Amino acid sequence: MRPGFLFPCDPLRPTRVDPDFGPQAAAVRAVGAPLALIDHEALTTGAAHEAVAAVPVGSGAYWYRGWMVPVGRYGELARAVQERGCVLLTGPARYARAHELPGWYAAFTGLTPRSAWRAAVPWAPPDRAALGELAASLRPGAAVVKDYVKSRKHEWDEACHVPDLGDAERLAAVVHRFFALQDESLAGGLVLREFEPFVAGGEARVWWVDGEPVLVTAHPDTPGRCPAPELAGVRAAVAALDCRFVTTDLALRTDGEWRVVEVGDGQVSGLPRDGAAGGAVDTLVAALCRARVDGVVR
Repeated sequence: MRPGFLFPCDPLRPTRVDPDFGPQAAAVRAVGAPLALIDHEALTTGAAHEAVAAVPVGSGAYWYRGWMVPVGRYGELARAVQERGCVLLTGPARYARAHELPGWYAAFTGLTPRSAWRAAVPWAPPDRAALGELAASLRPGAAVVKDYVKSRKHEWDEACHVPDLGDAERLAAVVHRFFALQDESLAGGLVLREFEPFVAGGEARVWWVDGEPVLVTAHPDTPGRCPAPELAGVRAAVAALDCRFVTTDLALRTDGEWRVVEVGDGQVSGLPRDGAAGGAVDTLVAALCRARVDGVVR
């Protein structure tokens, strides 16, 4: 049995693929793989059964390729798909492990900046005492603020970078601004990561399917720059993570060491805008179509 693909539908034309995923859907159709649509808006508002109403009953195993989904909503998606006699090739536990930093961090210890975190809810940043305790678990110096999934790197000075973890006032100001900007989209809680300086060559996004690197692209934020990272240590970490479809974003530190900046579930990781022209879409779809569907962990 060949894996199928779930794509978000166009909000204005629900029987068509969201235009942002059009090139990927075209590649899927070109190889004759199954394709079905889901309603992303319905999913994110808690109507998972409505979201999957267009998925044919008993139609097999699917990869999801779409917009980011909170961990809880992904679990609802998996259950709704299963109730239609189908299955997601990435189960909810593996999605959470790859999607949120506390899930993947242990496997990548030593390859990624040292980090500390604590659970939090939107609009409720930790108080200064809790922030001081979190900061004290890291080495003195600069740090980056993020949640379990994303940072506000485009608001670097106001909501991302802390020049000195020992400056309690500045740390609190950056964290509070981060929470204000993230609003209801805050994922999981607060993360502090030790700042590491990288060269200005951009990040490489490596796509892994069943432990093998099947594609290297530029990061979507730097589409014109795609360095060639060393992957020996990363391969072992990906194997330890034990997730079927993941991405690793790598950057070269100024001392010449490749570092893992971020890990993500491949289903919700973005391709650079020029990915279709560079053959990336075809390569990725072909690799996913070769994946096994027997013995799927539900």
